[in-house]
Amino acid sequence: MSDSTLKTTPLNDIHVALGAKMVPFAGYAMPVQYAGIIEEHHAVRQQAGLFDVSHMGEVMVSGPHAEAFVQNLVTNDVSTLYDGKALYSAMCNDEGGIIDDLLVYRMGAEQFMLVINAGNIDEDWAWMQAHNQMGASLNHISEDIALLALQGPTSFDVLRKAFGYDASLLKYYHFDSPTPDQFGGLSGVIVSRTGYTGEVGVEIYCQSKDAVAIWNTLMQAGHEFGLKPTGLGARDTLRLESGFCLHGNDISKACNPLEAGLGWVTKLGKETFIGKAALDKIKAAGPSRKLVGFVIEDRGIPRHGYEIQDMGGQPIGEVTSGTQSPILNQGIGMGYVANKPEFVEPGAQFQVIARGRSFTATVKKPPFHK
Repeated sequence: MSDSTLKTTPLNDIHVALGAKMVPFAGYAMPVQYAGIIEEHHAVRQQAGLFDVSHMGEVMVSGPHAEAFVQNLVTNDVSTLYDGKALYSAMCNDEGGIIDDLLVYRMGAEQFMLVINAGNIDEDWAWMQAHNQMGASLNHISEDIALLALQGPTSFDVLRKAFGYDASLLKYYHFDSPTPDQFGGLSGVIVSRTGYTGEVGVEIYCQSKDAVAIWNTLMQAGHEFGLKPTGLGARDTLRLESGFCLHGNDISKACNPLEAGLGWVTKLGKETFIGKAALDKIKAAGPSRKLVGFVIEDRGIPRHGYEIQDMGGQPIGEVTSGTQSPILNQGIGMGYVANKPEFVEPGAQFQVIARGRSFTATVKKPPFHK
């Protein structure tokens, strides 16, 4: 895809003015880094970082059949939600393969917002429309919504100084819709106690036209709190240190949530949902492989696609994500291995094969940096 055909977020001009390195990502021109991935990573772990993640997709589901539609669509139990509560879930096909992972927000008894991955927007939207036998009202609002992620230990201080809004009053995976009086005169804002870094923080949904004002206000207020603009490069190293899956790497239609460690968001006790029959069979037989986290004991960085072997040299799996942890200064990764205790239990060891070299890896349960 050429640069001329890439979409841009409402904050594109700001990224360019800040000297960000822009790269194609999910059909968008996105900032991968500003000052540098390592510096931005440490800023989020120690102070705060501000991400533009407006490339993410949003779908509003409304009407008297909204809950029934979402409940059938996702693996988690939507009936446990109440107004102002969100949950994380997988959305599977009939074979139990993961079409996407997503957030579900309950805005009201008859209104839910689904937040989906940027690279999956078109496929997800088509899937939802094709599986809407309930007749829920579906509204694709991705182009109208911008999304900023303010993450890190001082993020609440930044938000409080910028807008007078105290996000510390929100519980984890809860959200609020502040009035214009509560949020700098802006309407249509959602402040959500969620994130993809493993740090305290919020995600701020707003009208696209307000994104620049919110970004600038946060950056100005955040100067004394060490706030840095932060790109997708640090977002990836942060999420991997925290053990969060990346769709397209760690999860895909070739994977099911039970082997991907997402059994906790797969409620097989629900009466029905798409993929349940297949997942019931997988649960009964036991997954043949399992996604594990690991640290590299030698000097080496695991990468997506590297083969994993047992200590005797027999292939047992493949790396799905890997990087050099800026906090540990050590290679870390995730990958699928044969579901045997000698490969999946914490402390188990195997080899990661990289360009003819082998590195010893030890299984460790994320978050790696805690």
